[in-house]
Amino acid sequence: MSMDAFPIGLEMDVSYPDFTVSLALTSAKELRFEIEDGPFARTETVGVEVLPLGNGVFAVSWQEADGSAVVNVQDYDRALVHSFATLPDGRFLRMRGTMAVTRPADRISDDRPRRNKALVLEAMTSLFQRRDASAVERLYAPDYIQHNPNIPQGRDALHSLVAGLSQDVRYEPGLIIAEADLVAIHGRIHGWTEEPQIVIDIFRVEDGLLAEHWDVLQTEVPATAAIGGIPMFDPQEGTRSAQAGDAPVIRTAHA
Repeated sequence: MSMDAFPIGLEMDVSYPDFTVSLALTSAKELRFEIEDGPFARTETVGVEVLPLGNGVFAVSWQEADGSAVVNVQDYDRALVHSFATLPDGRFLRMRGTMAVTRPADRISDDRPRRNKALVLEAMTSLFQRRDASAVERLYAPDYIQHNPNIPQGRDALHSLVAGLSQDVRYEPGLIIAEADLVAIHGRIHGWTEEPQIVIDIFRVEDGLLAEHWDVLQTEVPATAAIGGIPMFDPQEGTRSAQAGDAPVIRTAHA
């Protein structure tokens, strides 16, 4: 992750157990904070150093006029701030606060959709192209929720399903769309039933793992010129999506 993702212009209230602080990220080198009540009440603008830690997380450090040294670990994926402060009298504070955005950043810097699309693509190709059951433990949450009534609940059931797949099963990924923690992927699967099926899989991502799944499947119907000739699935749709800036598509030799 680069500094380009740091949400300059963002204003937020951070609620700690004993007080609330308002933060304004005025630039990559400066922020303003305001504490209205309590023993720490004051308003100050401080110079900061920002270090990207990856996956929407930044370490932001500064020193205040009274000598207090503060490090904030700002987690924008989870809307949390972990704060560590050494006060002038030597006391050391460890606090966790929740974010409430009061003014959005000057530009959108949410990197989750790109990361989540890559995660879903890796899962679908690992399980249904390479039939790699070991990928289930690596990519799926322990309490994975399954909305397909033909598949039992849980990660272990998914592992067993993949381990028992026929060599005839072959998956072709297509268009992928994502917003926040949700990802939908359009694809075609062979060998699941007698005829190829077009499938839309929807996943919810939590803490970097696939936590919940819905799907809709339909037997592929060949396109006919009489009604327009446009197929249900185009093997190139994912390639065009990748060229437009989405996650790259991994294809099989059969695609």
